[in-house]
Amino acid sequence: MAEGTARRSLRRGAHLTASAADTPAGGGPAPAPLALTPGEPAGIGPDLAVSLAARSREVDWVAVADPDLLTRRAADLGIELTVEDDPTRPARAAGRLTVLPVPLRRPAVPGRLDPENARYVLATLEAAADGCLAGRFRGMVTGPVQKSVINDAGVPFSGHTEFLCERAGVPDVLMLLVAGVFRVALATTHLPLRAVPDAVTVPLLERRLNLLLSGLQTRFAIERPRILVAGLNPHAGEGGHLGREEIDVIAPVCEAARAAGHAVRGPLPADTLFTPDLLEDADAVLAIYHDQGLPVLKYAGFGEAVNVTLGLPFVRTSVDHGTALDLAGSGRARTGSLEAAIELAGRLR
Repeated sequence: MAEGTARRSLRRGAHLTASAADTPAGGGPAPAPLALTPGEPAGIGPDLAVSLAARSREVDWVAVADPDLLTRRAADLGIELTVEDDPTRPARAAGRLTVLPVPLRRPAVPGRLDPENARYVLATLEAAADGCLAGRFRGMVTGPVQKSVINDAGVPFSGHTEFLCERAGVPDVLMLLVAGVFRVALATTHLPLRAVPDAVTVPLLERRLNLLLSGLQTRFAIERPRILVAGLNPHAGEGGHLGREEIDVIAPVCEAARAAGHAVRGPLPADTLFTPDLLEDADAVLAIYHDQGLPVLKYAGFGEAVNVTLGLPFVRTSVDHGTALDLAGSGRARTGSLEAAIELAGRLR
């Protein structure tokens, strides 16, 4: 199959529709804005935020960041930017940006990581999440962070998903990646591959499958979600000859979900699951581990895909790419994924 045909087929898969954002009826108060955290200050996150602020916008969002960082990066990119400081009245006009200030620990240099600013990154996430929990924001959109420099600063950090789960005080969350109409959720996320089989237990898979089902119902307004569940092993274990995880864990969870009335198919061999015929009759795929599902998803829509966290008491979306330190301050960073993340966050319930 040619590359263009493959991309179109994958993205034509699960035909989903997201609900429109709640809009005020009868001239009532506007919904709270989204919070946007640009992420690693030495990366392209600040570039993306100021590039979007250079245009007029329809979705209200507030940057949670150091104002000086954003104005300096805007100057580097030749963008005229006026910063405003009233989060209750987010700017929509081109060249204006409302900022909830969080100070850097040390001035950031594009492309140069500094562990001193690791706690600044976490402080922006805390401010955005706490604002969501308090109702000041209706959701949050996150730019890319550099996990390694946060760990180098002595802070255990495995990713946004796990951090926000703990901050929100919820028992579990699910990572869902969205590229157009194609959705892939992950039963396990940031684990070494050798740790995955031990992590895939009946309780974990039940929780993650239920989070996917309920998240598609509540956030995406899909009344009866249709889910494809991947196997862990080649050929979904080949009847136990290539592993028993399908027999002992995955199949029982899928059978229990079907018995409860859910439209769940699996476990299916991952090498045939991601084909147009199967995806056409599905609303999402539940992959068992990170690099089982995401390479296909990112092939289908890299640069336009969105990371969604299901299970939080607020909407959270994120870009599908990293910090791209080599592009920071160059003007060559593409805004597509952040635009898609903001647009989707504005539509989710």
